Order: sequence, then C-alpha cells, then structure tokens
Amino acid sequence: MPAPASPPASGPAPAAACAAGGHRAQPWPQPPHCLPAARLQEPPEGARVTVAGLVILRQRPGTAKGVIFVTLEDETGVVNVIVWRKIYEAFRRAVISGRLLRVTGRLQRAYSVTHVIAGTVEDISPMLDLLLAEQGRREDPAFAQGPELG
Repeated sequence: MPAPASPPASGPAPAAACAAGGHRAQPWPQPPHCLPAARLQEPPEGARVTVAGLVILRQRPGTAKGVIFVTLEDETGVVNVIVWRKIYEAFRRAVISGRLLRVTGRLQRAYSVTHVIAGTVEDISPMLDLLLAEQGRREDPAFAQGPELG
C-alpha cells in the first residue's frame, strides 16, 4: 500500500528551502518576520529569530563589560535581549534612543530564561505614528480628535 501523501509544506517555496541548506521551513516565523514573545519557546536554542517590541527597560551595569540588556514588550509578553559591545557600537543610536525596536539574533536559553543575543538592531519607532493615523479610525471614539487635540 502506498504511503499517504504528505501535507503541503507551509512556508517558503522549495527553492528557498534549498537555498537555506535544503531543510524544510521551520514551524515558527523566520526572519525578517517577527516572532511574538509568547512563541519564543518554539525555536530550538541557537535558532535565528527576529523579535520586535516597545523598549521597557535598558540596563548597562558597570560590571557587565559593555553589555547592554534590553527588555522589549509586545502584545504577548516580554523579550530579553542581550546586546554585546560590538553590536552596540554598530547600532548605537537605535539601542540608545529607539522606543520600538526590531532585533534579529540567536536564541539562547539558560536557567529557564530565554534571551535573544542581538545581531542587528533596528529602530522602527516611526511605526508608532501609524497607531495615530486616521486610517479607518474615524468612527472609534478612542481616536476621535477633539478640539483640544487639534
């Protein structure tokens, strides 16, 4: 009896999978698509992921030898990001002043804590302005422009 047909693969086309080393697409969003914080347990340790969120904390302890710890928050939870000195120097402005960041890096798990070791850091703070855009929000009282708002 012939084996049942396998379901169609979701994700990139086979040519793209071949370009990535011949492996099938992974079940989590691959960069440049962002992985929500609630799904950080899905990829294996060392997987390359992209996360995005509001910066809720930056720490640069004096004892950390130039390492910066950034905590991002998205609608599903928080993401701990480690930015090594070399990456910080390359993406200094984004790391220091970004309010909304997109970070691509490697997943690391230690002592039941998951971190993303940053490889690139992108300031996408201008996207926050889209929240205030009038597109489809005229009927929503939360976005109504009163006389005091202009």
